[in-house]
Amino acid sequence: MTRKLHIKTYGCQMNVYDSERMAEALAPAGFVLTDTPDNADLVILNTCHIREKAAEKVYSDIGRMRVLREERQASGAGDLMIAVGGCVAQAEGEEIIRRAPAVDLVFGPQTYHRLPELVRSAAAERATHGRARLVETDFPVEDKFASLPPPKGAGGPTAFLTIQEGCDKFCTFCVVPYTRGAEFSRPAAHIVAEAERLAAHGVREVTLLGQNVNAYHGEGEDGRIWSLGRLIRRLAEIPEIARIRYTTSHPRDMGDELIAVHGEVEKCMPYLHLPVQSGSDSLLDRMNRGHRAEDYYRIIERLRAARPDLALSSDFIVGFPGESDADFEATMRLVRDIGFAQAYSFKYSARPGTPAADMADQIPEDVKSERLAALQALLAEQQRRFNESMVGTILPVLLERPGRHPGQLVGRSPYMQAVHLDQPADAPLEIGQIVPVEILSAEPHSLRGSAMGGARRDA
Repeated sequence: MTRKLHIKTYGCQMNVYDSERMAEALAPAGFVLTDTPDNADLVILNTCHIREKAAEKVYSDIGRMRVLREERQASGAGDLMIAVGGCVAQAEGEEIIRRAPAVDLVFGPQTYHRLPELVRSAAAERATHGRARLVETDFPVEDKFASLPPPKGAGGPTAFLTIQEGCDKFCTFCVVPYTRGAEFSRPAAHIVAEAERLAAHGVREVTLLGQNVNAYHGEGEDGRIWSLGRLIRRLAEIPEIARIRYTTSHPRDMGDELIAVHGEVEKCMPYLHLPVQSGSDSLLDRMNRGHRAEDYYRIIERLRAARPDLALSSDFIVGFPGESDADFEATMRLVRDIGFAQAYSFKYSARPGTPAADMADQIPEDVKSERLAALQALLAEQQRRFNESMVGTILPVLLERPGRHPGQLVGRSPYMQAVHLDQPADAPLEIGQIVPVEILSAEPHSLRGSAMGGARRDA
């Protein structure tokens, strides 16, 4: 029997990948994806616990799903099972059931390979008792990736590929070690096989994912432990894969081999997301980052020596407990000194159970807002200048999808910028091609260009 599945994904790229694998895990049980919860038999909210507002939004969405279920039951249109997965589920499993009794199933990110079994159990409980209250948030002994079916083809020329999960760093503001567990690296042979399957389905670019991706230390095809740098070199040998990216990294794991890869492996794109969080050594200590601002400066210096055209992205937290005016100015100075093509910046929000939540000297919200506005203005200006520096250049653009307007295509530059261009009338282009594009103009978050001809599938 065919049943309809709707998954709403919150947060990071890892959750996007997880949602895809959830759908694949449930496919043998007869579930097919639908874009709307209105006609779904099962709704999964795949949650993120990094920001307070993201967690609260989950409860609002649960309320909407409860109303939808009641309306469907009242009209005789059928039932709806509500499930909550991901990091909020892992951190607040029993609390979700207590606070939102409409939820039938709560499961953590380490147990979604068991979804068919969990859904069957929840359905049986609903059939017997009229509701279900199933919570599965234990960290399993088995490798969930080994238990999942092989991934299906991606829906386009780009794909995420999880290679590592968990984190052992225990930054004082972060819930990841508690919701995703200790660092775990998949065997290289499994990753290569998944990448080859993706390539066979038309994927040209893979983004390697991990909560601490450059801490990768999986078993290699030769039986030795491979680093991320060694893994990238192996993936670059797959002919159909033209581009390789990775995220998210930690400065403490940016070793010599990985830095060398940026200069030696052409398929490794010249764009790196390397969170620093703050430019203040005292705050970095309070955050338990394990590095100083000077360490970050030296890493960037070495990376740019290896790959002079490298574009950088980062994460910043303002208003961390104890942040002084001098601490904030140190962050602003680091941003001015290094220069970023893109960045993500947030006001500190306390996550229950993390050490920082109980620290003294919490910063008032108005001070956080003022500092965030100043930082974001500086970062936006840097992004604008970076995009404008592309005008007049020719960039290889991977065509990803049709644009919103007739005859328009949207692709991605090596530096992660969205590039809009018109379909040439004389030589139509196809999604998945890598096209030399002359950049004609720049917007704050995208570029506009014109295809130069010579589109290729082997670039």
